[in-house]
Amino acid sequence: MSASRAFPEGFLFGAATAAYQIEGAAFDDGRTASIWDAFSRVPNAVINADNGDVACDHYHRYAGDVQLMKSLGLQTYRFSTSWSRVRPDGGALNPKGVDFYKRLVDELLDAGILPWLTLYHWDLPQALQDRGGWTVRETSDLFTEYALDLHDALGDRVNVWTTLNEPWCSSFLSYTAGAHAPGHYSQAEGMLAAHHLLLGHGQTVRELRARDSSLNLGLTLNLTVADAVDPTNPSDVDAARRIDGQFNRWFLEPVFRAEYPADIIKDFRDTDAEAVSRWRAAVQPGDLDIISTPIDTLGVNYYHGEFVGGAPPVVNPPAGDAPTQRPISSPFPAHENLFWHDRGLPRTNMGWEVQPEGLTRLLVHVSEEYSAQAGVALYVTENGAAYDDELVVEDGEAHVHDADRVEFVEAHLGAVLDAVDQGVDVRGYFYWSLMDNFEWAWGYEKRFGIVYVDYATQERTVKDSGLAYARVIAERALVAEGVRAVSCGRAIDHSC
Repeated sequence: MSASRAFPEGFLFGAATAAYQIEGAAFDDGRTASIWDAFSRVPNAVINADNGDVACDHYHRYAGDVQLMKSLGLQTYRFSTSWSRVRPDGGALNPKGVDFYKRLVDELLDAGILPWLTLYHWDLPQALQDRGGWTVRETSDLFTEYALDLHDALGDRVNVWTTLNEPWCSSFLSYTAGAHAPGHYSQAEGMLAAHHLLLGHGQTVRELRARDSSLNLGLTLNLTVADAVDPTNPSDVDAARRIDGQFNRWFLEPVFRAEYPADIIKDFRDTDAEAVSRWRAAVQPGDLDIISTPIDTLGVNYYHGEFVGGAPPVVNPPAGDAPTQRPISSPFPAHENLFWHDRGLPRTNMGWEVQPEGLTRLLVHVSEEYSAQAGVALYVTENGAAYDDELVVEDGEAHVHDADRVEFVEAHLGAVLDAVDQGVDVRGYFYWSLMDNFEWAWGYEKRFGIVYVDYATQERTVKDSGLAYARVIAERALVAEGVRAVSCGRAIDHSC
């Protein structure tokens, strides 16, 4: 970074969390089991048999957590609501569950922080999974009812409504790979779940739009950039096409173009023709018109790109999956002759490459191909890194010196500005995550937060990365180290 780079006027800085990962209070005040409560109790499904029963105890500590957000200068907070808390077992409304989110929203508004509500972050009520979960159409309808109940309660105070977080994860990773709840191994179920998730999204956007045309409505997708190991090798190029198609286009094209990608349908048919037949029977006339109901905002979650080829590498790159003893399958139905390679980039403790320029390319691509012509604004709704953080006490104060994460955040914020410089309408950035939390099949083994959580005491400590992010927010700019050193009057350090 050679000079100070300012962010556009109105650009929002925030952080994100998810209900099951932080709330705890798993069975308090009427909440019943979600699929993650059940899955975390499956032998060997989650490292150390960890679960979200307590997590960060945010349910009881939300007021202090909001004050922590305020101290960091966060302008917006992206959180999810728990379906199992609001409508336990997918049934009647639970006033105590709704009241928690009313209190949380009030606390955020009092602190001057914009509530950014996500309706679904993977925690389907287990009772609905017992009736088929996202593989059946009924769940789409019940999801819309749940969303409207929340709008009844919060619509006067919450303007931004996101339907789904990362439907690829809650379909193919969950129903095909078996890596996430409910832990099934079926191509057909993954395809059906993806369709019904998108259908629930479209139905909910239509209903909320009819109620209040001023709402900011959208969804969040996890997206990637897929690079061929050798762009001149047809098998490598095809491997990149299949990743892009199964990960990105399977969700982008129904939302923006009212169609599923024909090449991926063919790939899926080649792997399991019966699965495609079941899926075709579930896609009813008019479904794609509903799914493509116009949105205002697309959230882009980006962690790393993919470097893939049609032949195996000499040395396998680090795996990014949790090393649980329970077996998992590929989340990509069309994975034959699809191999990941290493390109020598630094990696986080998840084994994921650190590739900021991939975020720039992704935002430019999504804008040019989808969002710009639809008049849809882009936000980076998740971006973050796990590292082995160590809490140290210096002069009687707790610190976490996470220089790698500081560098990660600043590099990716720079990548966002690079996209803005190329004309992309990017209006905000949310770091994942506000605090260390339950990291799904990894349990509590991985820490993504800019705030360190001591799970034994629930004590919170802002890491150096949190302090660095707070500086960016305060200055509304990325400031070069040399510039900051001069302004501080001493050599650069992260307390400046």
